[in-house]
Amino acid sequence: MNNKKLFPSFPKLKLGWIIGLFFIFIILTKSATTIRSGQAGVLYKTFGNGVVTDKTYGEGFHIVAPWNKMIVYEVRQQEIFEKMSVLSSNGLEIKLDASAWFQPDYENLGKLHQEKGENYVDRVLLPTIRSAARSVVGRYTPEQLYSSKRDAIQNEIFEETKKIVSKQYIQLNEILVRDVTLPTTIKDAIERKLRQEQEALEYEFRLVKAKKEAERQKIDAEGKAVANKILSASLTDKILKEKGIEATLELSKSQNSKVIVVGSGKNGLPIILGNQ
Repeated sequence: MNNKKLFPSFPKLKLGWIIGLFFIFIILTKSATTIRSGQAGVLYKTFGNGVVTDKTYGEGFHIVAPWNKMIVYEVRQQEIFEKMSVLSSNGLEIKLDASAWFQPDYENLGKLHQEKGENYVDRVLLPTIRSAARSVVGRYTPEQLYSSKRDAIQNEIFEETKKIVSKQYIQLNEILVRDVTLPTTIKDAIERKLRQEQEALEYEFRLVKAKKEAERQKIDAEGKAVANKILSASLTDKILKEKGIEATLELSKSQNSKVIVVGSGKNGLPIILGNQ
């Protein structure tokens, strides 16, 4: 059968165009890269200088030559958890449960990829956190770690870790110490000591309170004694006589029958004579 008769109106040129468009479609499909929200890209040029370190590719659609490669990173804040065994200042083993909030340095994402790679968390961040935790916890006793120094060691681990990883193109946002676990015997001993200290503080408080109450009563009594002394010194015979006369006059207003003899009493005070 003659093919020219089967496809009389199908030029070879059109077939070539179709094949060409098909290959272009395949190339575009392989070359298209979409970077999603919270992500950024690093371009690797196979026939160029390798990793492009002076540009970070943001969100959206990008066309990349088939022989190049776009490496996509998560650039939002991330969290990792780590459980560590560290030693206190007196050599006791302490278990530390901590987490870190971090993200890659967006502007230097190309350098991070070139120097540290995609697994930079395991290569740089986690080893640095462990090292800082051992260094910081080694400065404190178990009693300090259990009671009052948790915030201090959290801040110190953060500062020591940040100082190192910031030079490695990693942005450290926070270190959280979630739990400090001591050996059971040490924990029980610390709790007993804390209870005893609390009881001693309560006893001391009661003593101070009783002492202050005694001082208050003493001051009150001394004040009353001074007041009585001043009052006694001010009560002269003339004042007493005047007060007696005033009291007698008030009594004379009573309905009961009575006789008042003025000036017949002791010290010249009136005498009241009545039927009672």
